This record gives sequence, structure tokens and C-alpha cells, in this order.
Amino acid sequence: MALRAGAQSQAARNGLKEKVLTLDTMNPCVQRVEYAVRGPIVLRALELEQELRQGVKKPFTEVIRANIGDAQAMGQRPITFLRQVLALCVYPDLLSSPDFPEDAKRRAQRILQACGGHSLGAYSISSGIQLIREDVAQYIKRRDGGIPADPNNIFLSTGASSAIVTVLKLLVAGEGLSRTGVLIPIPQYPLYSATLAELNAVQVDYYLDEDNVWALDVAELRRALYQARDHCRPRALCVINPGNPTGQVQTRECIEAVIRFAFEEGLFLLADEVYQDNVYAEGSRFHSFKKVLTEMGPPYAEQQELASFHSVSKGYMGECGFRGGYVEVVNMDPEVQRQMLKLMSVRLCPPLPGQALLDMVVNPPAPSDPSFQQFQAEKQDVLVELAAKAKLTEQVFNEVPGIHCNPVQGAMYSFPRVQLPPRAVHRAQELGMAPDMFFCMCLLEETGICVVPGSGFGQREGTYHFRMTILPPMEKLRVLLEKLSRFHTKFTREYS
Repeated sequence: MALRAGAQSQAARNGLKEKVLTLDTMNPCVQRVEYAVRGPIVLRALELEQELRQGVKKPFTEVIRANIGDAQAMGQRPITFLRQVLALCVYPDLLSSPDFPEDAKRRAQRILQACGGHSLGAYSISSGIQLIREDVAQYIKRRDGGIPADPNNIFLSTGASSAIVTVLKLLVAGEGLSRTGVLIPIPQYPLYSATLAELNAVQVDYYLDEDNVWALDVAELRRALYQARDHCRPRALCVINPGNPTGQVQTRECIEAVIRFAFEEGLFLLADEVYQDNVYAEGSRFHSFKKVLTEMGPPYAEQQELASFHSVSKGYMGECGFRGGYVEVVNMDPEVQRQMLKLMSVRLCPPLPGQALLDMVVNPPAPSDPSFQQFQAEKQDVLVELAAKAKLTEQVFNEVPGIHCNPVQGAMYSFPRVQLPPRAVHRAQELGMAPDMFFCMCLLEETGICVVPGSGFGQREGTYHFRMTILPPMEKLRVLLEKLSRFHTKFTREYS
């Protein structure tokens, strides 16, 4: 600090104007933000790609980015119907083309009629196009077996992420011992830790049970909550189901127990359900928090506050670049809900192409529509292949001494635990790295495979993991798994 101040004084003596914004004067909360999914290892992967383009010789010919759930970057083809309707919405002159099915044209016209000036280039109201919010409500009703949803409780968003951040902003308040605490699962998706750091809230960790397929244990929730009350005021509980990065799918019994716990302890529930279409394991089934909460009846159904999130980025759609999503709020104070709309109004509205894509996802072709068979076939192909990839990933990793991978019940990632030799741990410490970061960086430099160290998501002390997406094409995934397994064996031998 003194050195930096001295440098600034020297700059002033030399006639140079001091910077208004420096590391010392910027928002300290921003400096505490970390986002492992696009962290240092990804930056190095980008450098390696550049070096390969420049002809630099490497032990590999390409960088395989298995660090992020970006389906189409991994080669997944877009669903035809989604892109047909979107193309028609973006360029309505195509409505006269014979190359598009009539149901796609009708859908595009319906969406455009609901847009200002009949154009996706117009703003919408801040909560999203009314027609699309009504379609989302009907989707939720169908999904939840007839339980109604109110369009006025649905807010469209720029992916699920922006809605999650908005709800967290509403929750965060207080200073000192009254600072808001938010319970998040460990391992967690780093959006939560990053947002809480930015908002200067308190992250309250509860650990998922790795020995029980990453199950959520209410006893562990209670431990985390009671310990946190010594230094903050816990006000919210986040659950990711299906799990990211852990891939577990919560049972209905577990969800009921979580709802009772949140009700008894006065916690606002955040249900991150963006992988609800991605359920693979036999016996596993997605249950929405909204459905379970409603079916539990009073007092839970009438009083427990809930925000549940969904997105077009994952599932079978994989349309992450269009940034479409929504949040449904249940039992939120009406005055707070108005404040939420005000907060969203500052950002004007979510992108309209993302809203249009969301409408097609929640209102897909009906059995009587010309596009139905192709849509269903493409959707099923994606999900069947993902299920096969999930099984393959578990099988290959569990054949390797020193790697253990729980069943990938859902979502699109594996989170294997790796044993690292003491010499490797010591070497990582010498380099100022987390041991699993050292392992992942060596993996990248030697094989071109980019995965994310478990320390970026959180893990129990003394355990080491990495997150890897299962999205690469089957033939590439098989090669990736085999190369990674061979590397772990070689790495273990070198540092033993």
C-alpha cells in the first residue's frame, strides 16, 4: 500500500495525473469476486489455442474445452423448430418462403403480434412479453400436473443468471451481525459465491454428501444454519436440482424435508432448476419445488416464499447464447414484488430473441402440428445421447485407480474425486496453487483437455475434484476420458 502511494506521489511530481480508479480505490467487493468456470485455467486454454494457430508444437492438436456447459460449442446441433421460428421472427420476409413449415410460420406470427411494432427489435415491458409469460404459466401448469401458475408471478430474464442475481439483491441487507447470509450447496455453481461476494453478503456453506451420491442432508443444513447465526443473519437457502457441478437429482422426500426446514427456520427458498430436462438415471425423476410445495398444503403452500428458475441454455435446447430464462415467485410480498419489477426495469427488458426462444421451449409443437415428429425425434436424440454419455463417464472414471465418480443422475457434468500424491500437493503449494488447480493445469498443458478444479466450486478439506462437462460428441468424449485417465495414472506415478 505504501509502495503504491509512493509511486502515485512520484507520478504527481513528474506531472502525471493520478488515476481516479485504481485497485486501492475501486469497489473492494468486486476484487473478491471469483468465477472458476472462466478463471485462470480457461485463460491459459485460450493462450494454448492461439499458440496452436501460430504453429507452436504441442503434445496435442486441439484444446478440448470441457470446462463449461456450452452444448452447441461442443457440437450439439440446434433443434430445427426453434431455429426456424426464430429465423422467421428475426426476418419476417421469410414468412412467404415455402421452405418453412406452416406451424413454424403461425408461431412466428403469433410472437411478432405480441411485440411492439411487430418486431423483435423493439423493447418489451420489463417483466417480459405478456403472451410469453402466459405461455410459461401454462407450461408450469402442465409440468406440475395441473397446479396453476399466475403470469403476474413470472418474470422473464436474461438467462436464469440475471433473475438469480435480482432475487439475491432483494434479499441482501444489514451490516455486521445482521448481514444477510445465504446457504448455498458445496460444491456449488460459482455464480452464487461470486454474486454474494459482489453484494457483500455472507456465504453460508452446507456440504452435499459425496458418499451418498451428493445427497442433501437436512441435518447438515441445520448445522450450517446454526453456526452461521453467530456471525450473520441467514435469510435464504439455495438448492440446485438437478445439481451443478455434482449431477445429483433430489428425491421428493428430500425436497419436502428442505421445504419444512426452510419454513421452520424462516428462510426464503431459491430453487435453481435449469437442468430439469436433464435427468438420466433409472429411478431418478425431477420434482419441481413449486409442485411439492403446493401439494404439501397449508401452512407451507400458503406461506413459504419461493423463487424457482429455468433457462433455455441447458436441457435439450442448449441455446445459451440467446440468454433466455424466467423466474416464478411464490408467496412473495406484493410490495417486494413491485420492487423486483422496478429493479428489472433499470435493465429495460431481457433480449427479445431469448424471450422468443423461451416461448418455443415452453410451448413446443403439438402432436397435430407438422413439426411435431421431427421436434420430438431431435429432442429425444439429444437426451438419449446425454444419458449414454453420463453412463460412459461414470464407468470409465471408476475403472481408474485413484479416481472415483458418482453416478451422473442429471445435469451435464461429472465431478470426480481424484487422489493426488503428497509430492504433487507439496509442489502445488510451492507454486502457490490449489493442488487440484495444479493437476488441472498439468492436464491442460500435456493433453489440451480443459476442466475446472473442484476448488473453484468448493469441496471438503483434503479432497480434490474437477468438473468436466459430458457434452462433447460421443466419439470425442470417449477419447477425452481415456486420455484423462491415462494422464492421471502417469501424473500419480511421476509424483509418487
